[in-house]
Amino acid sequence: MDVLLTVLGIAVVLLGLFDMYHSLLHPSGKGPLSARVLAAVWRLSRATGHRLGSAVGPAGMIAVVVLWVLLQGVGWALVYLPHVPGGFVYSSGVDPAEYPDAAEALYVSLVTLATLGFGDVVATDPWIRLASPLEALTGFALLTAALTWFTQIYPPLSRRRSLALELKSLADVDYADGIGEEDPTTAARVLDGLAAEVAKARIDFTQHTETYYFQEEDPDLSLARQLSYALELQERAAASSARQVRTGALRLGGALEHLAQKLAEDFLGPRGTPAEVFAAYAADHGREPRG
Repeated sequence: MDVLLTVLGIAVVLLGLFDMYHSLLHPSGKGPLSARVLAAVWRLSRATGHRLGSAVGPAGMIAVVVLWVLLQGVGWALVYLPHVPGGFVYSSGVDPAEYPDAAEALYVSLVTLATLGFGDVVATDPWIRLASPLEALTGFALLTAALTWFTQIYPPLSRRRSLALELKSLADVDYADGIGEEDPTTAARVLDGLAAEVAKARIDFTQHTETYYFQEEDPDLSLARQLSYALELQERAAASSARQVRTGALRLGGALEHLAQKLAEDFLGPRGTPAEVFAAYAADHGREPRG
């Protein structure tokens, strides 16, 4: 039984580390557990009409961090459990007989994970003396990873909001309606710039999947609302008599198609055309597509 608990504990610890690695370091940016937690928090928000508003994204990330802490805390507690209380020395005033072994193991694990070092419980078993510093290092890595995760989401969100504002500004001046009268070089430059920004959005959704679950309270900053105008712009540009404008339209169309594919595969489920995917994206965020 002791061996089984130790193996199970190590498996839980490795599962948590595996999820952290895939969420923060792997190019996919999608841990198997964290992705499910984020999606569950998002479904809860959507079921309540997104009453959480812009807090749903941070709430999902906090839930994931809590999950990581629990996996490490419980995993290491399972490793310690066979050695409680015989493998530890307790300070005066602490009677281990007053506490259940499982609760004591969890307490030791969480204190070690948090690197608090109260000194009321000290490991004497050689195996535990070796394992405790490893858990402390894991706790330090967990804290660093959580802080890094929260800071690294702001650049992708800024790029997404910038693209949304760019599309809104073009829609406000009916740029698609007058693109046939626009200077071809200027129009092509605008289309190429949009294609590049759409491609960056696709990469951000790949490497920072958590950013999908950030809802914008300001509709002007909501890519889910503004993205449909890029399709209208691409369709109008594709009918231009200027070759360089049509080339820009092809590039923008390809970028939009790839973005739609990413949204459908990772977040929305199988859909049809990019227009249908973007409409579903807007609905998922509680927005009406522009136009």
